[in-house]
Amino acid sequence: MPDTATDAGASASWRALGTLVQLVVAEPAALPEARRLLESDLAEVDAACSRFRADSEIRALRGGQQQVSPLLAEAIAVALRAARLTDGDVDPTVGAAMSAVGYDRDFEKIEPNGPPLRLTVRKVPGWQQVRLDGRSLTLPAGVRLDLGATAKAWAADRSAARITASLGCGVLVSLGGDIAVAGRAPDGGWRIRVQDVTGPPGDPPAGLYALIAIRDGGLATSSTAARRWQRGGDVLHHILDPRTGLPAEPVWRTVSVSAGSCADANAASTAAVIRGHRAPGWLTRLGLPARLVDSTGAVFTVAGWPDNSEPDNSGPDNSEAAQN
Repeated sequence: MPDTATDAGASASWRALGTLVQLVVAEPAALPEARRLLESDLAEVDAACSRFRADSEIRALRGGQQQVSPLLAEAIAVALRAARLTDGDVDPTVGAAMSAVGYDRDFEKIEPNGPPLRLTVRKVPGWQQVRLDGRSLTLPAGVRLDLGATAKAWAADRSAARITASLGCGVLVSLGGDIAVAGRAPDGGWRIRVQDVTGPPGDPPAGLYALIAIRDGGLATSSTAARRWQRGGDVLHHILDPRTGLPAEPVWRTVSVSAGSCADANAASTAAVIRGHRAPGWLTRLGLPARLVDSTGAVFTVAGWPDNSEPDNSGPDNSEAAQN
């Protein structure tokens, strides 16, 4: 996809980590180097964390104690922190359960329709069984880690901070709707279109959407409607409830959360999907601004999500926040 520049900055978009990447910098001259840094970062994250690459570091993990790279150790630490903060709703030990429901390859390679699966309620091993001390990782035999619920958001935070530190400009990094910003924001903040259907910010919105602006931290959207496939009569999606090992009940079609980092926002939005009807009260108690869209399309906002976020046409969007 071509790079673009405006008076408000410059942007580029492409695909990596199986999702849409969007990069926006406040200084147009910084875009080529910012893109180089981001592409390098994402390649390193993919090599360390991808569950779908036979040569990835995470695929080589076995039961017992082992040394891991600093990058994988950081990614696992973020996943364990998310598990702790969400009381286990976001659990990195769902790897085997993900494969059991059919998510065992890049999403683009999953057949949208297929024969029935024998789905069994089975609690996942549990994040408390994973021990990480620096670079020393201990896993129980048979446990397969899946960092899909946290790695993209962490990668967005990591790269946004690195680009700002290297180039000294404001930056927005979006990885499939997981958005991190760093450095000086544009006047009025980074404008983000929050919607159910992902797409380039320059395209007309499809379905329900809202416009908000953030100046720091991150924003994440989790969805039960984007990564879906059907096996027999069962419609499945990629957000699993660790207590059952099965896709969470689709009470919410999308949940968008703003927080101090993209990793924290994504942990909260994913946990909210899993918590179902209990999510609004939980997010309110945490003080995390959020927008929840239920299965009928009704919109609920909590904890100070802007009441005036209805669509307007006052300027271009910097990014979009729809999970894909």
